[in-house]
Amino acid sequence: MGHHIDTDVIIPARYLVTTDPAELAKYVFEDLDPSLRQRIAVGDVLVAGENFGQGSSREHAPIAIKGVGISCIVAVSFARIFYRNAFNVGLPVMECRDVHARASDGDELDVDLATGAIRNVTRGETYEGTPVPEFMQRLLAAGGIVGYVRAELAGRQ
Repeated sequence: MGHHIDTDVIIPARYLVTTDPAELAKYVFEDLDPSLRQRIAVGDVLVAGENFGQGSSREHAPIAIKGVGISCIVAVSFARIFYRNAFNVGLPVMECRDVHARASDGDELDVDLATGAIRNVTRGETYEGTPVPEFMQRLLAAGGIVGYVRAELAGRQ
């Protein structure tokens, strides 16, 4: 993906009548490239440029991306609210300055959220990203903020 991909490009506003991940996934990136969704395989890593997720603060965008099967987004940078919404819905994201310029469509990437290491298996290269903070890793392990809060409340009973 390029730079400055906004939430309306990720999931057009006309589809925001639901928060069902499977339903939103049907329309992810539709206005950017109608064939892109069919090329995404479950477990794929999405690589993007600067300011990914800019625009509206709605959580539909990361829900749609997660719903289509993307396992992680690595971008040069993220819009602040998208970054937090991604973790809140259990979608891993990581910032890395080099991956956008070095990786190509179809490269196999192995992402280590804890260390920030991104290994491009296809090219035999490793890129240094920003490690995901421990608290955000706990959110992801719980499936997002709702799962995290439920687990915290259950642990206090």
